Amino acid sequence: MLEIIYEDDYLIAINKPHGLLVHQSSIARDATEFALQMLRDQVGRHVSPVHRLDRKTSGILLFAFDKDTEIAMHQQFMNIQTIKKYLAILRGFAPDAMDIDYPLAKENGTMQEAYTSFKTLQHAEIAIPFGKHSTSRYSLVEATPKTGRMHQLRRHFSHILHPIIGDRTHGCNKQNKFFLEQWNMSTMLLHASELSFSHPVTAAPIHLKANLHDEFKRVMNFMNIKI
Repeated sequence: MLEIIYEDDYLIAINKPHGLLVHQSSIARDATEFALQMLRDQVGRHVSPVHRLDRKTSGILLFAFDKDTEIAMHQQFMNIQTIKKYLAILRGFAPDAMDIDYPLAKENGTMQEAYTSFKTLQHAEIAIPFGKHSTSRYSLVEATPKTGRMHQLRRHFSHILHPIIGDRTHGCNKQNKFFLEQWNMSTMLLHASELSFSHPVTAAPIHLKANLHDEFKRVMNFMNIKI
């Protein structure tokens, strides 16, 4: 059963687990379960996603029950009228706060402006050597993307040399292997924790929160991170 964190006559939101695709995709033919179909079966109604989360990203995923609501929410996301917050664990000690202004290329090579702000919530140091370092250092950050580009947070954190742990495409392969061997952890430590928007029908302000999933909390526990 999917965890439903919000529902009314027009919208429904779930706390998507790590590893679950939003819908069928030709690039992930191994998948047999999809959030879209699972939610339709669970609530017995047609639903349409109004934004996307990567397969390995957990957290808030919002769906609409009807076409008009879907279109209205698409517009809010496109016009940057929503506020999204993410939690991530990064390699190394990240700055206390930072604004990342770094354009990103689309698949066709066209460059797009991309902006991300983040603040570091806590640094963590584990007494296990990594490479030529005597300890292993990490950061829990809260990120607020101002734009919504493909893999924006993953690419931006890689750009500042603090990649997200578990990110196979843009992350650090050595760290990912280290986590798999030390703690049997292959999840990407990125979680969509909060979403704020104006309700497309009532105009009421909506603020959603999604609790961390067990694997993310397990990593925080052995890093002695508390928030």
